[in-house]
Amino acid sequence: MSLDEAQDVRTPDADPDTTAIPKRRPGGWAALRPLLLRMHFYAGLLIAPLLFLAAATGLLYAGSWQAEKILYSDELTVSRVGDGALPLSAQVEAAKGAAPEGEVVSVWPGPDAEATTRVIMEKPGLPEGETLTVFVDPYTAEVRGQLATSGDALPLRAWLSEFHANLQLGEFGRNYSEMAASWMWIVALGGLALWIGRRRKRRAGLVLPDRTATGRRRTLSWHGAVGLWSVAGLVVLSATGLTWSKYAGENIGQLQDRLGGATPSVSAKLKPGAGAADGGDEHAGHVMPDGTQMDMPMPPTADIGLDKAVAAARAAGVTEELRITLPAKGKGYVVKEQDKQVPVHLDAVAIDPADGKVIDELRFADYPLLAKMTRFGIDLHMGKTFGLVNQIALAALAVAVMFLVFWGYRMWWLRRPTKDRGLSVGRAQPRGAWRKLPVTVLLPLVAVTAVVGWFVPLLGISLVALLVIDVALGFVAARRGRAAVAAAE
Repeated sequence: MSLDEAQDVRTPDADPDTTAIPKRRPGGWAALRPLLLRMHFYAGLLIAPLLFLAAATGLLYAGSWQAEKILYSDELTVSRVGDGALPLSAQVEAAKGAAPEGEVVSVWPGPDAEATTRVIMEKPGLPEGETLTVFVDPYTAEVRGQLATSGDALPLRAWLSEFHANLQLGEFGRNYSEMAASWMWIVALGGLALWIGRRRKRRAGLVLPDRTATGRRRTLSWHGAVGLWSVAGLVVLSATGLTWSKYAGENIGQLQDRLGGATPSVSAKLKPGAGAADGGDEHAGHVMPDGTQMDMPMPPTADIGLDKAVAAARAAGVTEELRITLPAKGKGYVVKEQDKQVPVHLDAVAIDPADGKVIDELRFADYPLLAKMTRFGIDLHMGKTFGLVNQIALAALAVAVMFLVFWGYRMWWLRRPTKDRGLSVGRAQPRGAWRKLPVTVLLPLVAVTAVVGWFVPLLGISLVALLVIDVALGFVAARRGRAAVAAAE
């Protein structure tokens, strides 16, 4: 007999005054647990397929970093490391010869001695967001290959990135990944609370699965223990995934801007008159006889060239894994560091193409705290911050999510009432759990849910949909119950 059943037993000679005392409404965890159980059940049941899909595509993406090194080894690496690299300008000329229809917009020198230089070009006919990358041997100026790329992602990783984000379904497909990210932290934290609040005979059962258990209890022990070890990573993946989602991401960006945490950028805009000899442009501000000032056309601005611009940036302390953006109209060179592995190197400078002076500089140390956290979070999510270790951790989390979903559905199946019906499934916690919550808990919970649902729209919309479905099912069940009672009478 359970403790709850024992408390309900009444002896024949029990004091009627005592038995008439109404039961107290449970408070704290005892009142909240049934609601969490019901929510975790429905969220796991209905959202789990999206979580499984996000985990499976995320697993493929985590492995794409190493896969592209193998698949594109000819383009990414040189055949032999030479004694010294040729000037970047010579490498760019070789790339132009191989792709004369392209317009060079940036150059990425190889991050190590065995890496090729990437010359990034805009080329007519490429899809939006893609560029043509020509890979050049820095020692011989030999063109090792050409690939259509998206940012720093080569074709395989670019395709898998899109597959993970939207299943290659465009803007509509992004809803799936945003829905998964919106619910992942709810499911993870709710499951954590349920697992920690569960009574257990052994303390070790909190962190390790119970190998002596059988059936549903054994599955539950694996589900809970693996979930406990994974919860921190899942919450981070959920939060960082939402930062570049469509709807929640926009709200997060606006909030970050209002809190002064927007990511800064270096300014490459040239000042009026920049590039002239000392003393300014002799034609600038020429005064006409009637007293008006005439703006004369600016003479062509001199260009120190790519190699001297990079040398100026290195002298300013920007040295690690460089990415150089060539000057556009009215702008100078932009030289950025893109070494995102800890310790990161993300400083940037803008160089005046006329004289090689630093126009503007931006140090990562000067980023607002929120901007730093966003940068670290996104790079963790993408597997960059700790390199191979980061990618292995992401793969392990993805596998953990897939197993958690499998164990969840298995428990749902094992809880089915086999005696009543031949084909059935496990049932949720009985309805009405929210009525048992004290008002001091219920009102703040409703307020927080409303705010979170507004801030994360797909979470709010899907939560309302779940509540409507639940109410409808409850209405149907009540009608069936009344009909059964009437038939029995």
